[in-house]
Amino acid sequence: MISNQTIQTSINELKAITKVDLCVYDLSGTSVASTADQMELSAELVRGFANSPADSQVIGSHHLLKILDEGELLYILVARGVSEDVYMVGKIAVCQIRNLVIAYKERFDRNNFFQNLLLDNLLLVDIYNRAKKLHVEVAVPRAIFLVETRLEKDGIVTEVLKGMFSNQAGDYITAVDETSVILIKSLEQNSTPEDLLGIANTIVAMMNAEAMMNVRVAIGTVVPELKDVSKSYKEAKLALDVGKIFYAERNVVAYSTLGIGRLIYQLPINLCRIFIEEIFGDNVPDDLDEETLNTINKFFENNLNVSETSRQLFVHRNTLVYRIEKLQKSTGLDLRNFDDALTFKIALMVVNYMKYLDNSEY
Repeated sequence: MISNQTIQTSINELKAITKVDLCVYDLSGTSVASTADQMELSAELVRGFANSPADSQVIGSHHLLKILDEGELLYILVARGVSEDVYMVGKIAVCQIRNLVIAYKERFDRNNFFQNLLLDNLLLVDIYNRAKKLHVEVAVPRAIFLVETRLEKDGIVTEVLKGMFSNQAGDYITAVDETSVILIKSLEQNSTPEDLLGIANTIVAMMNAEAMMNVRVAIGTVVPELKDVSKSYKEAKLALDVGKIFYAERNVVAYSTLGIGRLIYQLPINLCRIFIEEIFGDNVPDDLDEETLNTINKFFENNLNVSETSRQLFVHRNTLVYRIEKLQKSTGLDLRNFDDALTFKIALMVVNYMKYLDNSEY
């Protein structure tokens, strides 16, 4: 139900325009909003009118009207005055409050619908029936943007997103937990992965500028129909988790760009331990210094090109070769060889995954 403050604001605006005092009672006869200190009507009188078959009644200078929604009695409205316009003002107030109730209910129902849709709690027939009732387009490409907030205090992130994306454009914002906000984004038929990354980067920038918050955004793949939105949501959740392990430096992670990290994330921990032992034995490279890690990453970025890597690191070629050979002695893998470099890259990612699992147990 809408808040009493919302009703109070509505009748205050009408009073300012029409100069007619209005009061809204609940079904127990208690005043929930009023433009006058005293309307001189008892709770018994209001309850009596609520139980009567009449839709309106005049008692002295008071016009009593019922506010109904789909036949259900919600409130009793009283307009006070002796002019002929008082009744019409009362009817206008009834329509306005009823529309507020309907809008609130539709908003709540729509939010509930999307939450259940994301969590796979709806049958296929229910998805189509409720989407039609809530005026939600079915055959529209959509993607999930999962915005991790860490502290969604007072709905700040939600409000910023609502300022950026609107229901009128087919975009919907909801949440299923306390740590993240979900944007269900309607897309054009020819939207590209670059378009999605652009949207996500805009969200990160706006959160930083408007809410002074650093957020991470994970993106699911584009799905063609409403019934597949839960698939995109699961992908976004996976992208968020995988991104924390293997791409911690990124604020935006897309499911389609997870690469081998997505495969490693789904490996059993026992299999990971066996793999690491087979590759490194007792010399697991889990404590590499920053210089070595930076050298390795830059070497991989430059496709194992020694000359280009040494140039970008501002070191002599022989210095880089010395570092690579030193690593070869400790691990038995020569990064200048493609197979060894691939094995080492995968092994490092597996080690990071094992660290993540160990830390998450505490």
